[in-house]
Amino acid sequence: MIGPNELIIILIIGVLLFGANKLPELARSIGKASGEFKKAQREAEMELIEFERNLREGRYQNKDREKREKLEEMAKSLNINPEGKSDDELLDEIRKAIPREKAEP
Repeated sequence: MIGPNELIIILIIGVLLFGANKLPELARSIGKASGEFKKAQREAEMELIEFERNLREGRYQNKDREKREKLEEMAKSLNINPEGKSDDELLDEIRKAIPREKAEP
């Protein structure tokens, strides 16, 4: 913690460096910067809390599960067995199974 002696020394150095007229402006700038920093910190904490809440409630897992179900459904419609295959492997097989239109010259 800064004691009264240190505070007086800092004030004297500030007056010498910036002049008496610039000190209020400098103090306002520091105050604004400090406020913006605290605001950004609060927003980051709120985002983290929201992310953790969503993670606990399984929202992200549900999206992954829905994606997997859609992939399996599409694979089965193309007569591809999805058992034991990763999402990437399924996507590759689905891409290979879908007939591509030939570009006309």
